[in-house]
Amino acid sequence: MFLSKRKTIFLTSIFSLIFLFIINHVKSQELKVVDGDTIHLNGEKIRFAGIDAPELKQTCIKEGEENPCGEMAKQIIIDKIGNNTVECISNGKDQYKRILAECFINNESLSSYIVRHGYGFAYRRYSKKFIIDEDYAKSNRAGMWSMKFEYPWDYRKNN
Repeated sequence: MFLSKRKTIFLTSIFSLIFLFIINHVKSQELKVVDGDTIHLNGEKIRFAGIDAPELKQTCIKEGEENPCGEMAKQIIIDKIGNNTVECISNGKDQYKRILAECFINNESLSSYIVRHGYGFAYRRYSKKFIIDEDYAKSNRAGMWSMKFEYPWDYRKNN
């Protein structure tokens, strides 16, 4: 059965509008990377569940030189996200009313990524999920594992 020219144009227009709406919806994501384990996504403050990353002002020592570990962790997340869409699965809220979530880029966990690159740590107090990623980073001396550092939870306590 053939469609009339008018119906074909109408259906094409409808599908084009739906496509543009979907593309616009995906691209209209408001995103700000706060640090290595926190983002603001569409007005919501999201803390990556199960990991801890260095504080922005936290530094590490490598070969006698100070390195800005906190800034490096943030930059790794910024670079990984790029222009991609972030999707998060919420695990509730923490004591500070932040959403706890695991967030993904193209089905890859940002938490796993930052820990595996040595700029995040499995937060064993709350989760065992990222221990394998941490073990990988540690055995490969990735990121902070190649430096002298304070764990983020110790840094916060001491500063």
